[in-house]
Amino acid sequence: MKFQRKFGNRKETQPKKGLFLIVLLIIVLYLFFNAEKFLGRLF
Repeated sequence: MKFQRKFGNRKETQPKKGLFLIVLLIIVLYLFFNAEKFLGRLF
C-alpha cells in the first residue's frame, strides 16, 4: 500500500515538471527562431 501511494504521488508530480519543461523549451525555440528571422531582416 505504501509503495503504491509513493508511486502514485511521484506519477502525479512528474507530468507537471514535464509540461513546464516542454513549455519552456517551446518558448526558447520560438525566441531563437524569431531572433534568427529578425537578424535576417536586418542584414
